[in-house]
This record gives sequence, C-alpha cells and structure tokens, in this order.
Amino acid sequence: MKQKSNLFFRTINCLINRSLVAIFATGLFVVNGFSENISNIKDKSLLLKPIKNLNDEQYDKFILGRSFFVIPWVEAPSATTARDGLGPLFNANTCVSCHPANGRGTLYNKNMQFSRSLIAKLSIPNDNSKEHKEILKTSPLIIEPTYGGQVAINGIHGVNYEAKPDIKYKEIKVKFPDGEVDTLLKPIYALKDLQYGKLHKDTIMTFRLAPSLNGLGYLEDISNEDILKNTDEFDTDNDGISGRSNYVYSPITKKMELGRYSWKASTTSLKHQSADAAINDMGLTTSLFPKDNCTKNQKACNEAPKPRDLIDLTDQRLDAISFYIKNRKTYSAKKTKAYKEGLEIFKSISCAKCHIDNFTTKSGVKISPFTDMLLHDMGEGLADGRSEFKANGNEWRTAPLWGLSLHEKINKKSPRLLHDGRARTFQEAILWHGGEASNSKKKYMNLDKQAREKLIKFLNEV
Repeated sequence: MKQKSNLFFRTINCLINRSLVAIFATGLFVVNGFSENISNIKDKSLLLKPIKNLNDEQYDKFILGRSFFVIPWVEAPSATTARDGLGPLFNANTCVSCHPANGRGTLYNKNMQFSRSLIAKLSIPNDNSKEHKEILKTSPLIIEPTYGGQVAINGIHGVNYEAKPDIKYKEIKVKFPDGEVDTLLKPIYALKDLQYGKLHKDTIMTFRLAPSLNGLGYLEDISNEDILKNTDEFDTDNDGISGRSNYVYSPITKKMELGRYSWKASTTSLKHQSADAAINDMGLTTSLFPKDNCTKNQKACNEAPKPRDLIDLTDQRLDAISFYIKNRKTYSAKKTKAYKEGLEIFKSISCAKCHIDNFTTKSGVKISPFTDMLLHDMGEGLADGRSEFKANGNEWRTAPLWGLSLHEKINKKSPRLLHDGRARTFQEAILWHGGEASNSKKKYMNLDKQAREKLIKFLNEV
C-alpha cells in the first residue's frame, strides 16, 4: 500500500514538473514580462545555446534539430542515409554556412570572395496570362525559366552549378548640411560563368544576405492582432508612413496567412521558412516542397541519382530544425544610459514608427526587436523590382535590428547591412532609406554631429 502511495505521489509530482517545464519552455512563465532566456551579454555563442528548462524530450529534439542544422549534408546515394539528398543544385551543404553561429551572414569570406551567405534571386514579370495567374495562387512570383528562382553556386557530381555572383560597386557621395561627406556603395548586379545559357530577357535579379536568426521564436509569438494594429496602408494619419501586411500562401495550412519572415515577409512561420531555405539553399526536399529545384532545361539535374527516400528532410526532422531555431537564447541590448539617450534620438526622428522597440508576445514576454513585421516602400534607391505575393518591387519588411551587435563578436568584423550587404555602417544604411523613410533620413542628416554619433553608438549596441 505504501509503495502504491509513493508511486501515486511520484506520478503527480512528475506531472506537475512536466507542466511547469512546458510553461518555462514556451516562455509563459515570466515575471513582470522578463524572460531569463533573453540576454544582454555579448557572447559569440549565445545564439547557439538552448533556452532554459527544456525537459529531456524537448532537449533531445533541440539537439536533433541542431545536428541537422550544423552537420553537412551529402549527395545521394550514400551510406549516410540520414543526411543524403543534398542538391542536385545547392548553395551550401549546412545551414550554418549561411548563418555563422546563427547570426547574420557575411558578404565576403576569408578569401575576400562573395560568401555562401549571399544569394542571387531571379524572377520574371507576371504577364497576366492564365498560366501565370494560376502559379501566383500558391507561389510568390514567376521564376526565371532556365535558372529558377535562386542561383545555385554548387552542384553535385555530374551536375554543373548554375552561375557565380558578380557585383560591382559605384561610389555615391552624400553631403550633410553641416558639411560632412559620406560615401555610399551602389551595387551593380550581375552573374558570371552562366552554365545553362542566357537569362530570360526580362529577368529581375536581386541579391539577398542571410539575416540573423536572433529571437525568431519570439517574433513567431507576436499575435497577428499586435502586428496588424500598426498597419496604415493609406496613411490616414498623414505621417508619410503606410506600413502594410503581406498575405502569403502557406504550404502548411493550404491557405493565405500573414507573412512574417524573409526580406519581404513571404513566409508564414519558422517551419515554412526552414522548408523554403532547405529546398532553395541546399536542394533538400520536404513534404512542403517535395520536388527538386531543377528547371525543365537542366537535364543533368533532373536525371541526378535520387536518395533512398522520396523526401530528404522528413517532417520529424523539419520540425526538429524549427524547434531548434525557436528555442535558442536571444540577445537584447542592456538598457544603459547611452542606450536610452540613443533611443530617444531614434524616436525623435521617427525611426521607431517602423523599427518598433516594444512588443509583448502572446506568452507575456516583453521584447525589443525593432521591427513592425510590416512592408514599407523604401524608395527607388533600395527597390529591387521583385514582387513576392502582395509585396511589390519597392517594398521590404522592416528588418529586425536586435542581435546585429553580436555580429562583430561572431565574425570579428562589423556587419554589412541592408538586404544585399551594400551598407558598411549604420549611417550608410540610414542614407539609403527613401520612400516612407525619407523624412527620417532628412531628420537624421539635420542632427548635429554629436547627436548622430549617439544614435549610431546606440544602433551598434542593439
């Protein structure tokens, strides 16, 4: 009888402990909106660490996801059946190749060549044909017919890579009212060593640099309502800012949903984003994207050896990767005196209207991601002409700023900023802002030198 009683109480204690663990693991257990899984310590390995209080099963899932994130994939057929299926066309064989230590990608590698974090994207305009209209019901754009939607710089044995990136820069001088002069680098996009013939005559080309993975789980935990309350598509308050949402097709739910991730908010969740990166960056099929990324003009790619399984990345493994990305620690800057002074200037020139510094997640955690998750017209200077679902060629999702200050710790150099890495400093990034951000840029340029320096110092700490 005593043994049964002890067993009963152990069972109850176990259930209580598991419930508490689940609460901690999902960020629900917070005190005054603070989460112990958000750190202000600039540790180069911070974004690799799991959140606290994962139970054994969750920790195993975290480790499994990390393994598929960092261990190289190999081409099929292979004895390593758990990790075969790479390609046939791909850019990198690991996720960390583009996201070093889960941070932002670098523009150049150690040899001063363009790194694997830099991706060339291709599309062609919608011609309003019946075929294009049908494609656009579930796809963000019309891909280039020969090379597809993304240029692969690598191919498995017997399959030629597609092309190599080639960007030249033109210098543009910008003079401030107080006489200071800064130099911007305007990129001129191109591809070299095209392996499959000429591009379509109307090809739209853009380059993207892999963003930081800092705090993605918290961004997923912001409610739709809190995101949508900041929309002002027709600028009803006449402040010149008219953020709007991107609604995109989810291959998970098979319906249109609010876009949250990618440079134009064209994916809906971490699972969706992970599957999209798997197929486009590494050629790994999933249940969401089950076909290899070969176009009909790429014979060797279509005839490449197939892995043993029809799907390279099973749902279990894809879920584990998504779990790993979601359940890592997050960096957020310490609220020092300098931080507060910089934030005040940031708000005074209206930067915080798009780069919103405070949200409370559905789990009750207060975060400072410096994004509104919405699309904004950033002007002709940053326009890439590429439409993705409702996002047009001038629009970009407000990039989260938190975690960028970890880049120098991770890579021993300052981050290259904006979608294609053209900006070498925060000041250059600000000077590229146009469209809805034109007034903020003008206000920044009219600040005195000391105020500008305080603002830049603040941004370098975020």
